Amino acid sequence: MNSYKSRKADTYTLKEAIETFLKVSPIKNQYQENSLVTAWGEIMGKPIAEKTTQIYIKDKVLFVRLSSAPLRNELQMSKAKILQLYAKKFDATSLKDIIFL
Repeated sequence: MNSYKSRKADTYTLKEAIETFLKVSPIKNQYQENSLVTAWGEIMGKPIAEKTTQIYIKDKVLFVRLSSAPLRNELQMSKAKILQLYAKKFDATSLKDIIFL
């Protein structure tokens, strides 16, 4: 019998341990903000990510500085759809707004 492979009742996977730690840790917000910023390129695609010069979050508002004015205007018109994409990937309350600079 392979008893060494069975998990004890009080053991956790690494993922469970990290999630539990983040729930009670003060770095949870920083981790979530970093995840939102990092996901910009994945959500928007490589061409838009390459035109992004700066991205940060303050008070649940995503600030995105772009090197292209026409792209900035186009993304401004698609702001609601971008917020929906973020809400789909993350918690719906993760972001309140996006401001394109």
